[in-house]
Amino acid sequence: MNIIVIGGTGLIGSKLVAILKQRGHEAVAASPNTGVDTMSGKGLDEALAGADIVVDVANSPSFADDAVMDFFTTSGRNLLGAAKKAGIRHHVALSVVGTDRLAESGYFRGKIAQEALIRESGLPYTIVHSTQFFEFLGGIAASGTEGDAIRLSPANIQAISSDDVALAMADYTLGAPRNGVVEIAGPERVRLADLVQHYLQAKGDQRKVVADDQARYFGALLQEDTLVPGPGARLGTVKVDDWLKAQAAR
Repeated sequence: MNIIVIGGTGLIGSKLVAILKQRGHEAVAASPNTGVDTMSGKGLDEALAGADIVVDVANSPSFADDAVMDFFTTSGRNLLGAAKKAGIRHHVALSVVGTDRLAESGYFRGKIAQEALIRESGLPYTIVHSTQFFEFLGGIAASGTEGDAIRLSPANIQAISSDDVALAMADYTLGAPRNGVVEIAGPERVRLADLVQHYLQAKGDQRKVVADDQARYFGALLQEDTLVPGPGARLGTVKVDDWLKAQAAR
């Protein structure tokens, strides 16, 4: 099949393109770097012409509330419009576990809007809700930094490796449209504050993480299980210590 991966030069997109090619499909990475801009629409019609499937793994370049909303709604409308014109048979999008429970956050309000556009588009679709990637643990630490302290919620999290995300995305991309949401997560459920502390220690960072029930996660107050999937989620195989060892070896 001919598959276009929007955001195909990024962390997940580049891995996904490689897997799809290994499986014998024609997979093309589409991003501003390759002349395809979902915000302006430039290059979209040309990129999607003759494609069977489009996968959207692009992310907003800014986390500012208004910029995030503009990115996910503008790029979403442009992409879905081009997909309809091209006769795309399956629209696949990567989103986040707990998105509908995180509306206090401007970023997640943008994701909620993006998902609504997909559901209402009339195109066959699959929305993949993933838990947070191991690769973003440093960003989570930075988001909770207040002076010399890092304050993070003790809510549960089930972080996942980008390799496991890419494998799951490939399987869902090549499968039948679900016309709904599927969830993927890592194999271990731990406390967010504990996981980030473990990550910092492995990196030789001596800072301490303070578990704080009132600490916000990118603007949203977390409940115990806001960031973890429900029953039936697809679980990855890479554990955090395996990932940390692989990072250290590099």
